[in-house]
Amino acid sequence: MILEDDAVLVLDKPVGVSVMGERHESDLVRMAADAGEQLFPAHRIDKVTSGVILFAKDLAVHGGLTRQFNKRTVEKAYLAVTAPGGLPARGRIDLPLSVGRKNRVRIAAPRESIVLKDDTWTVPASAVFDTVPTYPSTTTFAVRAQTGDRALLEAYPHTGRRHQIRVHLAWVGHPIVGDPLFEKSPAGRTYLHSWRLSFDHRGERVTVEAPMPEEFAL
Repeated sequence: MILEDDAVLVLDKPVGVSVMGERHESDLVRMAADAGEQLFPAHRIDKVTSGVILFAKDLAVHGGLTRQFNKRTVEKAYLAVTAPGGLPARGRIDLPLSVGRKNRVRIAAPRESIVLKDDTWTVPASAVFDTVPTYPSTTTFAVRAQTGDRALLEAYPHTGRRHQIRVHLAWVGHPIVGDPLFEKSPAGRTYLHSWRLSFDHRGERVTVEAPMPEEFAL
């Protein structure tokens, strides 16, 4: 547990545990219900992602928290290890997303249309698909450490689309280590961690943080 009061609960979620919807023992909402406590997730992180997750303890509080996420007033920061290294010290990925076959999230343009200029990845407007719904999406990052093989990043998803960080990094050639979306039969965990979250609670700006997993160190 990172933070708890009578209205909210913030946990450091282990990798391999779902927030809700799994219908078995790896579902945090169900585990809480089995223990006699009702929790309402204010947001989601993937089962393969560890780190900060925010819950409301009642529906009245939940509505206010989810509105902050919808209005993008919540600040989110992740840690990720990518392969290979060779990234600029800071970068910006402005690539629209769409949903393809089997409900898979992808960049809403041909891969070959992605352009890197001034440490920013974009696609020309003329290359964006016009036959499916598309969603403008922006991720920025800062490199904490890197070698030729790997890079440890702070990643900031400014738009918060599903799988945004994972898809953005993979499509610019630096997929997250162990990500089952882009790596066949990964041997270990997915190296993505919900590191820091800032939100408004009872008239104050609250920042919570889950320490970096030891295995992320380069």
